[in-house]
Amino acid sequence: MLQSISIDPSYQGLLGNRLHLLQDRSQQIPGSIHYSIRRYKREGVWTEPDEGLMVFQLDENAADRSTLELHFLLTGQVYCREKDKNCDLCRLQESENCIEKVDSVDLISFRYDGKHLGQWAKPRINGGDADPLSANFKFNRSFRQPVPFNEELTAVLFSILNHSYSGSLENIFVNAQAHMLLLHTLELMEGPDELINAPFLSNPSEREKIEQARDWLIEHIGEPITIKELSRKVAMNECYLKKGFRVMYGTTIFDFYQSQRMEHARYLLHEKGLSVTDVSMQLGYSSISHFSTAFKKYTGLKPCDLLWRQPQTVSSQSQ
Repeated sequence: MLQSISIDPSYQGLLGNRLHLLQDRSQQIPGSIHYSIRRYKREGVWTEPDEGLMVFQLDENAADRSTLELHFLLTGQVYCREKDKNCDLCRLQESENCIEKVDSVDLISFRYDGKHLGQWAKPRINGGDADPLSANFKFNRSFRQPVPFNEELTAVLFSILNHSYSGSLENIFVNAQAHMLLLHTLELMEGPDELINAPFLSNPSEREKIEQARDWLIEHIGEPITIKELSRKVAMNECYLKKGFRVMYGTTIFDFYQSQRMEHARYLLHEKGLSVTDVSMQLGYSSISHFSTAFKKYTGLKPCDLLWRQPQTVSSQSQ
């Protein structure tokens, strides 16, 4: 049975009993990243500080049943009731005093299960299976620990709250940001796992090119592309692009692109109820068998396995 994300006890009384819920968005897909975004109307004087919290639950008997949760409580954002209705004031950039805008208190929660996190586990030096989740992330016990904020982490949270995507593109975008959220959090908690010498990344324009490459992959998830073609699109040396991408995002270009495709495939199958044929076509596969093989390799499931699941609904409340 799939366990949904509930409000962490640290915030239950603070938010649930005091503030009016404006929006509740969530995604609960088996074997995937689960998230919820709850936005509340801020009323009166709010004195609570922004907070981050990491919660790790270790299952000593089965590492793939361990879970890692991230919770972030943010203020200083604005929620607009008309955001998804093509508001004329927004289009004309005259919404500064719009009565539909309210100050908000926002709770963003992500849960990563052990099986999902295991895809990043390093293989053992002498061969064999990858280290279990607890060893890979140096977590050998359950714990709750505050997460500090920095510029990169705040920027990711801001993008999750304020992006303009909807439907399938929203799913692709939020899943991509979930990986960045985990990366920056682990960097803040333990420091980077390894440092690759890439001095060219000290140049902001070079980093921007790599960001453009990542954005292109997300926005064209159904258009397979070679690294050479991608390097031309962002006007960057192919070797620099591969090296810089790994330093900035902690994964190779191919693995990042493939993970985004498979996560989106899981969403289309489970949430949207699309057929295996339609999903394979949308993601640019030349045949259903190629897609099915890739999907099973990534998720451990056959695409048809998700078709038998009851889709979860995504609710949005506003007034």
